[in-house]
Amino acid sequence: MPMCRLLCSFFLALIILSSIPASVDGCDYAQSICGAQAPGDVVIGIMLPCHSKVSLQERIRPESFQCSDFDLVSFMRSLATIHEIDEINAAGFLPGVHLGYLMCDTCSFASKALGDVDYMLEGNRTLNVKCNYTEFRPKVKIILGALNSDVSIALAGLLNVYMVPLLSSTSSAPKLSDKLRFPSFLRTIPSDKHQTKAVAKLMKHYDWNWVGVVYGDDEYGKAAFQSFLADAKANNVCLAYQEVLPHYLDNSQAMVRIKQVAEQIRSSSAQVVLLILKSDLVEGLFREMIETNTSRIWIATDAWSRSRSIAQMDSINKVGDILGFTFLSGKSDSFEKYLKNLTATPGGYNYFIEEYKSLRFNCTPECDSKTPPSYCSIPDLKKIKSSNACNFKDPQEQNDDYLVNTLDTSQAFLHKVAVQAVANALKKLLKCNSSLCLGEINFPPWKLLEELKKVNFSYDNQSFFFNENGDFANFYELIMWKTDGEYRKAQRIGNYKVSNQTVEVQINITWLSTANTTNPQSRCSEPCPPGSVKKILNESCCYNCIPCVEGTYSDEPDLNNCKPCESGTWSLKNSTGCKPRTESYMKWRDPHPIVMMAAAAFGILLLLVIFIIFLVYRDSPPMKRAESKPIVLSWLSFPLVS
Repeated sequence: MPMCRLLCSFFLALIILSSIPASVDGCDYAQSICGAQAPGDVVIGIMLPCHSKVSLQERIRPESFQCSDFDLVSFMRSLATIHEIDEINAAGFLPGVHLGYLMCDTCSFASKALGDVDYMLEGNRTLNVKCNYTEFRPKVKIILGALNSDVSIALAGLLNVYMVPLLSSTSSAPKLSDKLRFPSFLRTIPSDKHQTKAVAKLMKHYDWNWVGVVYGDDEYGKAAFQSFLADAKANNVCLAYQEVLPHYLDNSQAMVRIKQVAEQIRSSSAQVVLLILKSDLVEGLFREMIETNTSRIWIATDAWSRSRSIAQMDSINKVGDILGFTFLSGKSDSFEKYLKNLTATPGGYNYFIEEYKSLRFNCTPECDSKTPPSYCSIPDLKKIKSSNACNFKDPQEQNDDYLVNTLDTSQAFLHKVAVQAVANALKKLLKCNSSLCLGEINFPPWKLLEELKKVNFSYDNQSFFFNENGDFANFYELIMWKTDGEYRKAQRIGNYKVSNQTVEVQINITWLSTANTTNPQSRCSEPCPPGSVKKILNESCCYNCIPCVEGTYSDEPDLNNCKPCESGTWSLKNSTGCKPRTESYMKWRDPHPIVMMAAAAFGILLLLVIFIIFLVYRDSPPMKRAESKPIVLSWLSFPLVS
């Protein structure tokens, strides 16, 4: 009981602090927290960043967060989720049950997201404090999100209290697979531990053993880097350098560090660089590369492998080849038709659609003036703006195919799969048949979590299910950024299968770095050819080549040690194999024995001449003084020894 009272007091303090009504000072509570909503019998929460930044400054008062930089790609992902919910409702997949949604903008910031969760779970703007939340029945039964791992980690930690499921289609940090720490978290993608294996296997496939790594200091970057270290070692890949960047560009040291990292990349002999970074940091780093005309082979992780803003950077073709791994993707005709006719779900609202249409169709000639207003500084505003914007009377009534033509809508595939997973779990939980659902609609969220873990369904001719860690363990797509005029466009060139850990490249690649299909190199040392072995220097990938000595050989490149010849065989220096020992005899008529015999006969004749001279002058005074007898005996022994 004391422990129960202590827990109750703790949660009461948290909730009192987090549930202060936001309608104070004229703030519209619902509108300021969540920007899209549609009513339903079962409500699904959506937490994705329609804006990519929060204005970071010294925080003194608990005021609302100011979000900026409208994110078209994430906006499109949220629309895919909403569209799939509408499709399930239209198809009558859950007879008699209508799915609703409540969408909040996390602005890619964990603190903002935590505030959104409070709003989603509360009833009548209050959260009842309990010691046991088994019968906790909020209106929102599950939350789809978040985009980034650091935000999902924060949300999952809070949602564990209530066991409300959190289902992400993009958060890949390995620690989220820990079901003791995050029992209510699931995802429709594999863990990053598989992605780092894929990256190391890709490097081994192309024989790149000397690489640089730049990673962010957030949860995603640090975890992925540690995982890559082990996988690189297992595949004989060495690190020329490892650099870390602050994961927010608003950090005062970010640009200084970017310049330092850029200098490290330029000065290193490593031609391959792995970037485990968010897209805004990659964009800042690439600007430095473009300014100095530096070209490398860049390996992209899922965080930026399909980034539109990077692909459309000015002079992006100068940075060199870009390869990367991304999650499953797939086009949908019905979704693209929906994007061309954007409107809020009947009975609900979507302020994000209104903001997009304002950016796209509002007439803003003042942004072309010499002193444009502050709101004109939104990145890519001129690219978003329609050329006919000033011809429209009501921007909110307009639609076009800009999103379909500009964005890669296949990125939203797994967000649609997430909704399908929820729908299939609900079908089991609510005991639905072909005509009605018999189960209780106002169920506690943990019951949906139980069904979600067991779900196994087919969608778009593929099977999906969660493994024991709550992950989808299927495969990654291997993509390469091919040139598309002045910009880049992702092209699928292969895949990596998680089940057998193999990289499969399905098409021939034309490399920018070699201007043909010849694979570029990134090695600390040239391979040692057969007949020689490696003499390791300071790194296992850095070595000199030394030839194998007589009696040893090497029959493969890059061996660490020469192999000894077997008994009865022999090899010469620098040999690639051993040959059987053979006996050979000299013939008398061959030049070599004739020369040897002639030399021997001449030597014997010379000895005889000297011997006769000794005999003739043996009694002379010099000979007597020299004691000639022992000398004569020694000379006589020479022919016998030879």
